[in-house]
Amino acid sequence: MKHIVALTGISAISATGEDTNLHNSLANHNLSFDEDLDAWVGKLPKEIQFKIEKIREENRNYQALDPSVLYAMHVSRNAVAQAGWSFESKFGINIGSSRGATQLFETYYNTFLKEGKTETLASPTTTLGNISSWVAQDLQNNGPDISHSITCSTALHSLLNGVAWLQSGMCDKFLVGGSEAALTPFTIAQMRAMKTYSRAGQEASYPCRAFDLDKTENTMVLGEGAASVCLELGKKENALAYITGIGYATEKLKHAVSISAEATCFQKSMKMALEDAFVTGDSVGISSVREMAGTVDAIVMHAPGTLLGDSSEFKAIHALFGEDLPLLTTNKWKVGHTFGASGLLSFDLAVKMLQSQQYEQVPFISPQAKHKEIKNILVNAVGFGGNAVSILLRKA
Repeated sequence: MKHIVALTGISAISATGEDTNLHNSLANHNLSFDEDLDAWVGKLPKEIQFKIEKIREENRNYQALDPSVLYAMHVSRNAVAQAGWSFESKFGINIGSSRGATQLFETYYNTFLKEGKTETLASPTTTLGNISSWVAQDLQNNGPDISHSITCSTALHSLLNGVAWLQSGMCDKFLVGGSEAALTPFTIAQMRAMKTYSRAGQEASYPCRAFDLDKTENTMVLGEGAASVCLELGKKENALAYITGIGYATEKLKHAVSISAEATCFQKSMKMALEDAFVTGDSVGISSVREMAGTVDAIVMHAPGTLLGDSSEFKAIHALFGEDLPLLTTNKWKVGHTFGASGLLSFDLAVKMLQSQQYEQVPFISPQAKHKEIKNILVNAVGFGGNAVSILLRKA
């Protein structure tokens, strides 16, 4: 990277609550069994849902918005306030989602099936660009606003885009994020059709066994949530952490939702992030990569809780890092897989680990040897299409 990028504000909501210290309930997940959906899910706590509804009541135009938009508004307000940015300024905004206005779209479509027509606001409130544009309206921002969907790596692709705008000099501040509110019968049915969803009974201790390499079936659980991050170029006194390397890659697929056995996309994206942080010039060999990899103290894995997803990412890490692995962790066993928002919820976990110097142990995995200090953390995400992103974070 030409210049390091400072993280000056961050806000996240998930099944754990709002900006929760994830270490407080180490042995407990925040997933619940939903009788209506007949499935384990990661729902936002009632106190967060109350705050979201208060936003809806502020403005009559907000009453027609999908929860995914309101989630993004909530975390964006908090992140911008923490960073000390003026709401009426010209920072860039890029907030993405895998599914977008899922709840609203299904509601409108069900009405169409029954009545043969739909409501006036059906189109403008279900377009994907709806998220960033409404956040921009809410913050009265005059900079560029962009929305996109790159499946489950969407939020980290938003971060990539924000970093690119900053490095180009086209903006000096950028708000990036991801938001997902897809706890609907149709979405869960889609995951079950692929046979990836957890079949755990209501009494299961851990319905999602993300990063458990000994599991014998897929255990993915869907969650909802959102996160927004404020980025600024260069060193800042109020920096919470620094982005020092970025990596991305796409691999050739044999199937639309598959990933190779050793996740070559992750091997490429992690290697690129390390080179971006430490190397000037051409790509380097594996011995040099191993030397750079030794500076990484922890990796927050994508680890969706599926057999192939978890094992292939672990093999990719092992291929790049060798036997001397950094600390490995994930938060999906606790909050569920939040699709397009998941990468920045992992990013939020990494920031908290850097700040607290506490390691988030996955409770059903054998404890790993702890490093004396956590200085550098790699965050991974990947989505359908084999598109991987890896972000290297450094302690401020």
